[in-house]
Amino acid sequence: MLLEFCIFETLLHEMSTDFYNRHMFYGADSVTLRFAAILRKNMTSSELILWKRLKDRRIFNSKFRRQHPINHFIVDFYSHEYKLAIEVDGEIHENEAKIEYDLNRTYEIEKFGIKVLRFTNDQVISDTEWVISKIHKVIEKLNQERINPPLGGQGARK
Repeated sequence: MLLEFCIFETLLHEMSTDFYNRHMFYGADSVTLRFAAILRKNMTSSELILWKRLKDRRIFNSKFRRQHPINHFIVDFYSHEYKLAIEVDGEIHENEAKIEYDLNRTYEIEKFGIKVLRFTNDQVISDTEWVISKIHKVIEKLNQERINPPLGGQGARK
């Protein structure tokens, strides 16, 4: 009986871990998870500025995660509650090839039902309050959509 319980407990743990990984990380593999951990230890100055505000749950009434894996991508910040990803882009994101890559990346992430917000390093550093205000507005809109889904959208009756 004890052995059966231990096997059951192990299976339950594996199932819940698998469920968590599939739903929270959208199928991210172990390499992506490890790389995200490295990125969390090496955040840019603009990411640190925004993280200081996002980690305060009192501001947005939600938990944000930093350098969060979503499938094979890593977003700078993510709220699972709102399905909201926030990216802070440096100068490297200003060339044509990177702009195209970012558009495709955003498209792929949005396939999971995640809203992606992008800010530049300069916006975060020079106008943090505007960035915070923009995030608040998007969260308010996402909350409204959860309460009153748009016609024909998710949750609409057929």
